[in-house]
Amino acid sequence: MTVASVPVADVDLEGLAASVAARAGGDEQIEAFVSRSRTTTVRASDGDVESLSSATSAGIGVRVVVDGRQGFASAGSLDPDVVDEVLAEARDNAEFAAPDEANGLAAPDGVAPAALELVLPGVDTTPTESKVELALSLERAVRAGDPRIRGVRVAIYGDRAGEAALATSTGLTAFDAVTTCALSVSALAGEGAGTQTGYAGDARRSPDQLDVDDIAGRAVERATRMLGARQPATRRVAVVLEPSVVASLLGVLGGVLTGEAVLKGRSPFGDRLDEAVAADLTLVDDPTDPASLGAGVYDGEGLACRPTTLLDGGVVRGFLYDTWSGRRAGTASTASAVRGYASTPTPGAMALALRPGELSFEDLVASVGDGVLVQEVSGLHSGVNPVSGDVSVGAEGLVIRDGALAEPFREATIASTLQRLLLDVVGVGADFEWRPGGTGAPSLAIADVALGGS
Repeated sequence: MTVASVPVADVDLEGLAASVAARAGGDEQIEAFVSRSRTTTVRASDGDVESLSSATSAGIGVRVVVDGRQGFASAGSLDPDVVDEVLAEARDNAEFAAPDEANGLAAPDGVAPAALELVLPGVDTTPTESKVELALSLERAVRAGDPRIRGVRVAIYGDRAGEAALATSTGLTAFDAVTTCALSVSALAGEGAGTQTGYAGDARRSPDQLDVDDIAGRAVERATRMLGARQPATRRVAVVLEPSVVASLLGVLGGVLTGEAVLKGRSPFGDRLDEAVAADLTLVDDPTDPASLGAGVYDGEGLACRPTTLLDGGVVRGFLYDTWSGRRAGTASTASAVRGYASTPTPGAMALALRPGELSFEDLVASVGDGVLVQEVSGLHSGVNPVSGDVSVGAEGLVIRDGALAEPFREATIASTLQRLLLDVVGVGADFEWRPGGTGAPSLAIADVALGGS
């Protein structure tokens, strides 16, 4: 039998999720998570469009829990027959699963959802031609930004409009919708035989919020200031980490401050609750802050999002839990479940933010005296051991001499541990910025870091 496909745009996501959850029988629990998205990507190079793509996708994931046994199935289609098959497969999988007393769907906990406006019309109303022009104009602006610019590796515009609905037989219903868009560019600067790269980007909720000239200017500056870079001498130094680098490290830190990591013995902070593990730093995961592109009204299990303080004045105050890890740990979910339709929920950070300090960037650099400014790190995923906390990553940036920025360096490594980096923070900048991934951070000055070079 041939079944006609239902157009993705015509599907009532909330109604579909609710109809699947309503099919629970007996002591069975059913959760349906349904999502769809529309994306556009433009890549510009050499003054022309290298590629243009537009896509629409949708899917459903179903969890079934019976007597502590959990089954899950998913499919990238919302056709009625496919939905029936996904539910049947989830039920079959539950029959063969091992029982776990912590398994079970989330239930209403009385926390009211925040009123957030996370959708702006620009992603849908901006013509494709205008989106293409954003990428092309960014490339032109970079090329015109400095005579030492030799080219642009690529200029990219991308956007996404996404919606998701969830319903459970335990009484939860949720609907979230967001729009995001981003511009990024890699500039190539040259002088003599040397060529350096400078990356810059920005992400917002509507194309009209993107500043082409600002992004181009930052890319040009980051590329040209690295000209003549050399490998530094090996020594121990104070380092200043730019917000983008701090945000990358926070991504690792957020991963080890989850209940799942603690339960599995994969967090160096698992046994440090209410202990000081850092300098005077405050780290909060707050998906109710609309300034973060990671913000949301509901988590991946349908609970209303809420702020969770992880570090307060350097003291560990909590971890991120979903329902399963909360039950295992004998506590409640912090509404920190993250997921897509093709995966089951797991605890994770959504809008992690390190609170800023009072020092301007210039004062932060001056406070270091002699050291290095790190503007980019490489090998972060392979160079950080989240269990032990060991850190060894590639780095490039500028030397700091007598409290001022000096010559560039590259092909260096910085080595420490997450624990030592947190404890050795000696200055926090006021230059807080949200990164495209949803994490927010200021610059940090950290004392006594091993710099590997020549």
